[in-house]
Amino acid sequence: MTKFISKTLIGTYFFLASTSSAIALDLGEPGIGGSTDLRQTIIKLVKEVLLFMALIAVVVIVIAGVRLVVSQGEQEQIEKSKKTIIYAIIGLIVILLATAIVKFVEMALGL
Repeated sequence: MTKFISKTLIGTYFFLASTSSAIALDLGEPGIGGSTDLRQTIIKLVKEVLLFMALIAVVVIVIAGVRLVVSQGEQEQIEKSKKTIIYAIIGLIVILLATAIVKFVEMALGL
């Protein structure tokens, strides 16, 4: 599981690095479709990060489900997989709430 966490963190780093460079490119000339508003850029970045986190949570649920099926009746592995699924679902709920908050802030700012 430690390898999975380290690989996830490395993947997150590369995703954020690519997203920030893409957003930096998006800040080009306003007449060509770029955005010069910092608020829009931050909201866009937060949405991208939340989307990526939701994707990771779904992948964790799938991996835990596979571990549950492959556990061969070992109670320790079954309990561990169930807890992982529950925590990932709680994480997805938090991500959905965070997305709702971002959308609310976006509407309040009129963006």
